Formats: sequence, C-alpha cells, structure tokens
Amino acid sequence: MARYTGPKARICRRFGENIYGTEKYDRILSRKNYAPGVHGKSFSRNKSEYGKQLLMKQKAKYIYGILEKQFRKHYDDVKNRPGVTGDLLLARLEQRLDNVVYKLGFAQTRPQARQVVNHSMIHVNGKKMSIPSYEVKVGDEITINPTKKDNGYFKNQEQFIVNKKYVAKWLLLDNKAMSGKMVALPKKDDFDANINAQAIVEFYSK
Repeated sequence: MARYTGPKARICRRFGENIYGTEKYDRILSRKNYAPGVHGKSFSRNKSEYGKQLLMKQKAKYIYGILEKQFRKHYDDVKNRPGVTGDLLLARLEQRLDNVVYKLGFAQTRPQARQVVNHSMIHVNGKKMSIPSYEVKVGDEITINPTKKDNGYFKNQEQFIVNKKYVAKWLLLDNKAMSGKMVALPKKDDFDANINAQAIVEFYSK
C-alpha cells in the first residue's frame, strides 16, 4: 500500500506538534518550532475556514499513515451510518488493524505496526491477516503469528508488551500471552489524536 515516505520532521513542524509521538520530533520542535521552508518563521497558521479544514484532513492522514484514496474510502464507509459522522470516521481509523496492533503494544509506532501486519506477523481470530486497513470488530482476537513469535523482532518487543500497563479501554491485553481483544467500539473520549473530525466532515461535504 502506498504511504508517505518523506521527512516526518517537516510534517511535525507544519502542524506545530509531534504527531508521530517519537521523542526525536519533540527535540526537533524544541529547536525549530516554526513551519519548514524559507518563509517558515514568518508563516502564519491563521488560514481561511477551507484552509483549516484541509489542514485537519491532512493531519489525520499523516497521523494514521494513509493517503487520500484510502482516507476518502474510510469516510465514504461511515458517512451514511447512524451517528455523528466525525466520531464514526475517527472510530473507523482507530479500528484499523495497524492502529490496533500499535495500541496493544505489538509495535511502538503506527508505521512499525503497518510493517508488522504487512509481513503477516499478526493473526485475527486465528487467521493470518496482512491488510493494515482491515476493520477490527468487537470480539476479534489479535494474536501473533505462532511461526513469527520467536523471531528477533518479537523477542525484542516482548519485554515492552509484558510491561505495558495502559491500553485503550476498548481493548483488552493479555500481557503474558501477548494477545489482545477488541471488547468495545472506540468512542469520542477514547481518541488520543488531537483532531477536529467535524472540520474533516465539512471539508468533504462541500
């Protein structure tokens, strides 16, 4: 699947915050807390309403690591469902398999989680799953492919998983068995990304 492969520090500087969570971007932002480019220091984030909506959509895409075609597909999937469309969109993004793998601690970043899924290292309900955008549903059990459990990656990750104390409340983690389960749908209060979902809905509604 296509994904953004450019410099992530520039993206964090564009939005003025560490959207990837890795410590090195905090250090970069502390030194260069202004937009990238020759006019970065004079750049203003006071945009038009359309500009703010576009920026919010871009931000969500970068946080979850997906490009426009996939992002629009997620929006189209939820826009006619009953409920608040913005909340449903963020819930759909949270339910992506790569995000669930990240939230369970099987990977320390979302890009790393996507690689883990792409390499068939994850099972859903006992079946190999290699599609990062797969929509995890309530009751689905996420486990590590038994043939991959003893490889170097998970040997290095094992201690991190065993010691993980917090997991999103809509997920259940069995640290010792290194397995997880989705026990509820993610709700608005569960979203940890600083995203104004309504702005995205308004952007697509034009």
